[in-house]
Amino acid sequence: MKHPTFIEGTVVAAAASIAGAALFGTLTLSIASGPVLRLLVAGLGLAYVIYLLSRSSERVGRITVVAAWMVSALTIWWLTSSIVLYLLLHVILIWGIRSLYFHAGVLGSIADLVVSTLALAAGVSGGMYTGSMLAGIWCFFLTQALFVFIPAWLGPHAAHGPNPGAGPDRFEIAHRDAETALRKISSSI
Repeated sequence: MKHPTFIEGTVVAAAASIAGAALFGTLTLSIASGPVLRLLVAGLGLAYVIYLLSRSSERVGRITVVAAWMVSALTIWWLTSSIVLYLLLHVILIWGIRSLYFHAGVLGSIADLVVSTLALAAGVSGGMYTGSMLAGIWCFFLTQALFVFIPAWLGPHAAHGPNPGAGPDRFEIAHRDAETALRKISSSI
């Protein structure tokens, strides 16, 4: 699967902001804005997680992650009364999933946490400054799209130098040793 790009992230941001603003405007005509905002955050978060999973090359645990997202979103809905805490917990869920599926080490995950924190700040300030749901969602997801610029060298081998993939990996060495052992065993029989 192809790794997400910034251009793709801007398209996702545009689609999410248009859909989110339209849903918020439509639903608040008949429902109070608090529950609508919570539903919108959970719905856009789930859509973004599904997008991330579809763009990840990792195939393991996708159904489990979506199920865990849904259980977490319901738990957050029931246990939090503050919209600020509600938003923060959903951003942490997104960060956790992105860290699992797109970053190989702690440094990449920390850099992603910085991007997620900036995205939350940009979304809240953009929405509050303009008074527009569209602008708030746009700023949030556009800033989230910056995660693609987190370098791969921030992975677990970053401490070993600038070119961690230059030599054979442990699997290759173990495979070669196993083949050598099998040849010795088969030649002695």
